[in-house]
Amino acid sequence: MEHGKEESLDLFVALSRASQWVNAYSDRNIKSHDLTRTEFGVLDLLYHKGPQPIQQICGKVLMSSGNITYVLDKLEKKLYVRRRDCTEDRRLIYAEITDQGKQFFEEIFPKHAEVIDAALGGLDEEEKRVAARLLKKMGKYAQAGYK
Repeated sequence: MEHGKEESLDLFVALSRASQWVNAYSDRNIKSHDLTRTEFGVLDLLYHKGPQPIQQICGKVLMSSGNITYVLDKLEKKLYVRRRDCTEDRRLIYAEITDQGKQFFEEIFPKHAEVIDAALGGLDEEEKRVAARLLKKMGKYAQAGYK
C-alpha cells in the first residue's frame, strides 16, 4: 500500500468507531428525553444561536431539507419551537425556540454535557484540545476538497 494510505485508513476506522460510541452515549441520553438526535440538534442551535431561517437549519444540523418540516412539526407539537414569518422578506420563515423550549433545554443540557464528558473521559483536557483542533483541521480540508 502507498505511503500514508494505511495510516489514513487506520485513522478513518478509529474515527468512525470513536464517533459511533460517543454518539451511542449521546443518543441514549437524548432518547431518554423523548427526542431524536436531529430534534436535539435543532433545539441546541435555536437555543444557542437564536432564531434561524428554516432553510439554513438543515446545513447547520446536518439534516436533509425534506426532513426539516417533519422535525419542526414534532418540536412545535411539543411546544418547544415556533415558526414565524420574516417581516423583511416574506419568502423567509424563521424557527425560534419558545420559552417552554428554553426551559426544557436548560433542564436537559447540563446532563447531556455530563454524558458527553463521560464518553470522552479517556482523554485529558489537553488531549481533548489537540484532538478537537486536529479534527477541525481534517474536516475543513475534506470539506474544501469535496466536489
